[in-house]
Amino acid sequence: MKKSILFILIPLFACVSNRTVETKRDRLEEWKDARFGMFIHWGPVSLRGTEISWSRGREIPVEEYDSLYRQFNPVCFDAEEWVKIAREAGMKYMVFTSKHHDGFCMWDTEYTDYNIMNSPFGRDVLGELAAACRKYGMELGIYYSTCDWHHPDFPLTGQGGRVRRESSDLEKYTEYLKNQSGEILRKYGPLLVMWYDVPQEFDSVRGREVIEYIREIQPDLIVNNRTGARGDFDTPEQELGNYQEDRPWETCMTIGRQWAWKPGDVVKSTEQCLHGLIRAAGGNGNLLFNVGPGADGTIEPQQVERLKEMGRWLDRYGCTIYGTRGGPFKPTDWGVSTRKGNRIYVHILNWFGDSALIRLPDFGTEITGYRLVTGGGLIYTEEPGMHIFTVPRGSLKPVNTIIELELADPASRIAPLDVPSRALSFRKPVQASTNPNPRWNNAASVVNGDWVGHFWRPSEEDQKPWIEIDLGRLQDISRVIIYESGHSIKAFELQYPSGDEWVTFHTGDTIGEKTDIEVSGIATRKIRLLITGFSDPPGIYEMVVL
Repeated sequence: MKKSILFILIPLFACVSNRTVETKRDRLEEWKDARFGMFIHWGPVSLRGTEISWSRGREIPVEEYDSLYRQFNPVCFDAEEWVKIAREAGMKYMVFTSKHHDGFCMWDTEYTDYNIMNSPFGRDVLGELAAACRKYGMELGIYYSTCDWHHPDFPLTGQGGRVRRESSDLEKYTEYLKNQSGEILRKYGPLLVMWYDVPQEFDSVRGREVIEYIREIQPDLIVNNRTGARGDFDTPEQELGNYQEDRPWETCMTIGRQWAWKPGDVVKSTEQCLHGLIRAAGGNGNLLFNVGPGADGTIEPQQVERLKEMGRWLDRYGCTIYGTRGGPFKPTDWGVSTRKGNRIYVHILNWFGDSALIRLPDFGTEITGYRLVTGGGLIYTEEPGMHIFTVPRGSLKPVNTIIELELADPASRIAPLDVPSRALSFRKPVQASTNPNPRWNNAASVVNGDWVGHFWRPSEEDQKPWIEIDLGRLQDISRVIIYESGHSIKAFELQYPSGDEWVTFHTGDTIGEKTDIEVSGIATRKIRLLITGFSDPPGIYEMVVL
């Protein structure tokens, strides 16, 4: 079997390996131009619907987990169909999980028998995907876990790699990692990126050694920051990166709540999906958006439909995303900006009221033209040091309203500028009844203007969870908008403090994707959301106070 696979794949590599070798810098700029890629987490664990690798030794006993591949037979897997879905979504590259922390290899490798060829399926998944990407002009990147809780030479094993082996050999494991990385590049490359993850025992010296090794095979290869070394770009996870121009970044984020396939997973709304992409571009980063195919090898229809909806939007407005760089206006609660050539695109993502009043600080370059890319009327006025654009309600779009500014000079020359926020709650101090996992479910995420990434979730023992925002001073409240993760909230109250008591001024029964509450006659410094009924531990993406 291995000989026949090699016979097919080696000519494919040979026919593309003679291309002019670009510099790593050139490839990095091409990757930044792409802005949008598909992440794929998949493996035998999809038979159970639990999280890949992290459920090993948790929901599933280790021996049972490690034997799942003996039942893995995804007969509906079609690499070309996956690539077509990515293309229809407007994605420009794919990153496939060749080996996760559980050590199972999704390609025909010579270095371990713990691979897809020894499953009932017996086909080289990575080889078929690489061929499909070449056929349809899709750039391919490979995820490869730096740690390996299955390999006997890696020092850590057990649930989440928390158990240290009695004997191991990190040097031998490093050779294994390098050999497999080189095998992937030689058989399926050239690649856009090698995407490593969870270095654990690898330090910066060992990580640099890995990067130097794979760059000898493909000099223009870009590498992320999870070998133990810094690599070429940062990888914020399940949250959007901060605006920065000195170093590239790529947010990796799930379309649902789990990386691997999960039955009944809560899929993000179309608005959330698009806001994630637009905010990533506005922050000068990429979005690597994850899908988890099922045990039969197909991507869930609900996930496919979300991706198609993103693609339809990009068909119309992709010029404001692809090939752009973030800025010059830094992201704020109501939106972001992107720029390309002598144009700036101002993306209005959240606005409530009769019109949107956008105040942009003067940026030292003449505006020679302006229009709404999304159609409709636009009014432009000036004040000292400020450009003011008014978009009437009839021209505001539900997902994104885009103003295009044409400039006399290249937009890249403009230094980054802060833009006033609109929400009274934006980045204000937050307290919560419980905050059990500050890294992944931080209470501060409810006021960061981003309702697509992290969300606050109380502990399972918290029967009356609350979250409280300090507005800094007495403020007149006109509106509260709440975005829930899922649909578990059955009763809630909005409160303000009066002496030692909290006074309820609004009650509701559900929140769901988005609840918009008009308020009058309330002036307060603090506002609290008290959740009094829920079916499962609730999650709150964002709480906007206007």
